Amino acid sequence: MPRRPITAMVATALLVLTLGATTNAAVPTGSSALRDAVTVDGMAEHLAALQAIADANDDTRVDGTDGYEESVDYVAEQLEAAGYEVTIQPFSFEAFQTFDTVLERISPDPRVYVEGFTEDFVVSEFSGSGDVTAQIQAVDVVVPIGSNPPGTSSSGCEAADFNGFVAGRIALIQRGTCDFSVKAVNAEAADAAGVILFNEGQPDIPGDDRVGVINATLGTPGIVDIPVFDTTYANGEDLVLRSRSGPVVMHMATTTTFGTIDTANVIAETNVGRTDRVVLLGAHLDSVAEGPGINDNGSGVATVLEIAQAVAETIEDGTFAPRNQIRFAFWGGEEFGLLGAEHYVQDLPAKELKDIALNLNFDMVGSPNFVRFVYDGDGSATGAKGPSGSGTIEGVFNDYFASQGLATEPTAFDGRSDYGPFIAVGIPAGGLFTGAEDVKTPAQAAIYGGTAGVAYDPCYHSACDTIENVNKRVLDQMADAAAHATTAFAMTTSSVNGTSKASTKAMEANLAKMLYRGDHRQH
Repeated sequence: MPRRPITAMVATALLVLTLGATTNAAVPTGSSALRDAVTVDGMAEHLAALQAIADANDDTRVDGTDGYEESVDYVAEQLEAAGYEVTIQPFSFEAFQTFDTVLERISPDPRVYVEGFTEDFVVSEFSGSGDVTAQIQAVDVVVPIGSNPPGTSSSGCEAADFNGFVAGRIALIQRGTCDFSVKAVNAEAADAAGVILFNEGQPDIPGDDRVGVINATLGTPGIVDIPVFDTTYANGEDLVLRSRSGPVVMHMATTTTFGTIDTANVIAETNVGRTDRVVLLGAHLDSVAEGPGINDNGSGVATVLEIAQAVAETIEDGTFAPRNQIRFAFWGGEEFGLLGAEHYVQDLPAKELKDIALNLNFDMVGSPNFVRFVYDGDGSATGAKGPSGSGTIEGVFNDYFASQGLATEPTAFDGRSDYGPFIAVGIPAGGLFTGAEDVKTPAQAAIYGGTAGVAYDPCYHSACDTIENVNKRVLDQMADAAAHATTAFAMTTSSVNGTSKASTKAMEANLAKMLYRGDHRQH
């Protein structure tokens, strides 16, 4: 799941079902065959395979690397072994990437800074490359911020700000009033060896973080050759104050690239079921460059791949005969801006696009400090609803979890995962999520366990997102819910969105009859 887009060129009706008390609610037996065939041991095997691939490829499975190509091969081989005809859909895009990034204070009081949006720093988009150890020099900063109103820092915005700047030093520049690119270009013209941009420090601008790590872009590839990093106001202020007392020596290093990345989606589908009412399950296959991506999104890949294998197994043994075709998609380019799903949607003929009844998206479903989030299809909790029918999908998930006595919370369609291109063209969508970099509240800890005040996934987009970072208990729960929803929509004789193919009322009645009949199964 992307934290922010990385530059690349390239319904509302809610399903209402009557249930008893949640701890005694009936399990939908119509999905038991598929749920029984989906095992946590099977998913663990997939996670281990993805971890082994990352281990053999510099701890990453990012697009354009051998780690990603081997991930594609693994998923394709598993699908083919299950009997599917597999399509590898190649595509290319232009993207900015960073490798081997370091920021540390050499003296005084040595400190290693942690890369990441929720940590200490990131590389500015379109930064140059370099390996620099040098003294820092503050450039026209406003520190401490005091009572200055927002936007008053013009640090680095004029060439004159660098009068007296010593060539070869690292320029310490504050956010404010002009583009980051202007600051970086001015610094390079003054013979700075590198730039550290720190946030402005104003805490009171709604919707605009002026305290944390900056989400900075320099706008154009190749605009500067020197390394440019973004950090928090607190880190910047600390460095400024230290530099006023004596020399502060920093080490900054990164290798950056901008160019064509060749990657691919992996697609397979059942050879039974109505092809004009396709149930599409998706998960992104790529990791970020910084780590192996086993929760983000090996957990989603393992879930969809295990369901695909279970579907093939249950069709073969006669315990499952889907009325509607089921399609499985493993997306590339998600961490660069949902590019695999976007390519798929744009490349699909209009008739085939119309035949997709819904998209079920699984992105990060094994977070260690989890909450069971369900996408808010009808927008009732978050105000951002999906296309007509998305509320029905939300209802199927919520009613399943209620039948298991498991709490859930809504999460918004905020555009951060591969459902985005589908809802953009009006296809109903839904899915599950167990949390990324946001922090668990005390109220959530009381309901779900875990630790309040800690991120749902403390290893989000980091090197520590390994197989040890996956909570297999919640992964099992989410996979069963995914298998249940797959059954529900594969077996329905009604349309999800209640438009041309059937009414929403008919869809609700059909699902209610089919899915809620009897036994109880608790994890």
